[in-house]
Amino acid sequence: MANIQDIAAYAENSAKKLGIAKYDIYGSSVDDTSVQVDKGEPKQVKASNRASVIVRVWNDDNLIGVTSTTDVDSIGIELALKTAYEASAFGAKEHVPDFSPEATKPTAEVSTTLATQAPVADLLKTLIATEKELLESHSAIASVPYNGLAQSGIDRFYLNSSGALRSEERTYASIYLYGKTEQEGRKPRAAGAIRIHQGLDALDVQGCLKETMEKTISHLNYEKIKTGKYRVVFSAEAFLGLLGAFSNLYNAQSILDKLSLSTPDSLGTQIASPLLSVYDDALHPENVSAETFDGEGTPTRRIPLITEGVLTNFLHSAGTAKRLNAQPTGHASIGAKVSVSPHFYHVVPGQAAEQAYSLDDAENVILIDDLQALHAGVSALQGSFSLPFDGWLVNKGKRVSIESATVAGDFRDVLKSIIFVESEPEITPGGVCPRIWVDDLSITGE
Repeated sequence: MANIQDIAAYAENSAKKLGIAKYDIYGSSVDDTSVQVDKGEPKQVKASNRASVIVRVWNDDNLIGVTSTTDVDSIGIELALKTAYEASAFGAKEHVPDFSPEATKPTAEVSTTLATQAPVADLLKTLIATEKELLESHSAIASVPYNGLAQSGIDRFYLNSSGALRSEERTYASIYLYGKTEQEGRKPRAAGAIRIHQGLDALDVQGCLKETMEKTISHLNYEKIKTGKYRVVFSAEAFLGLLGAFSNLYNAQSILDKLSLSTPDSLGTQIASPLLSVYDDALHPENVSAETFDGEGTPTRRIPLITEGVLTNFLHSAGTAKRLNAQPTGHASIGAKVSVSPHFYHVVPGQAAEQAYSLDDAENVILIDDLQALHAGVSALQGSFSLPFDGWLVNKGKRVSIESATVAGDFRDVLKSIIFVESEPEITPGGVCPRIWVDDLSITGE
């Protein structure tokens, strides 16, 4: 992608030529390389370069036109500005987006390490060796049907006609492994893990391998579970999955669209146990893909969402913030319509619990490791969910894999039924979160 200074100059010159006074441009470019293997042989090798640029233009009547392009040379920028200007005549007349009032404010200083892209041969060599080690770790592990090792480089920028000019660059590498077992007279069992880091050299490949191996083997000894109410412990990945599925609780755009479990008056109300606090923190040190500004150029920051059970903030774009008399929070993505979405969750204990719990001495507790079918088993507007899961029945530290079961309930009841938030955090690609203990959840087994 061209230098941001060049893009800004192209835009300024073209806007003057076309008589456009107000515009902004957001763009990103991604270089991807990924490999997959199958029993020691390369299965798929992919490399791609994707660029996406969104151009918005306001006309003299303050109506907005939007277009996208992949060309950021002078001709491409001029054509995009012209197209967006022509489209502005048909722009919506209500709730017209505007520049973020924070688009020119300083962004946070973030220390990042840019990794050099490794050769494809190194990716294949690493993944083939890792797959081989996983297959040899236990006779029951017959295949690794899903696996991948990838590296990416990302460039992002934002500029507008009022002088905003931001850009940043990030690199990261990721690996995922998903082992599958085959034993005569037994059902196939599977489990997986993922790791992400700035570059291949620092990627915790062995940690991913060990977690996949241990989880897969732990599911070999499985039993049915009786239907009933159970005390449930959610892993970080499982709880963050639910938190993301019901993000309309604190998404200002969803609230204004009346597609939320909250209303504008919900701020300050108790929606969860006082034991729980939740932040959205794009700048968290464990967020490998940290972003210092959003699609509107607003600086990102740590936003408290739930503080000791109380709904504290909504996530905002510049438009939702204006309509709800708030400040933008750095969560906007621009396009034909401005959308709002979270970055990176950070879940921590709120108030101190009266009693601490441990899997080492707990009895008849279900540990849910991974929730499945979140796209199909969640009714986000009703708050309800019914989801298959992978997990174990735990009795005094002994874990027995659960053959097949679903967990169901209302997410609002889950939040209020939390009895303990552990102190030790687990790091996942979507956030940092300890295990969460919840009382009386419905489990459907045999």
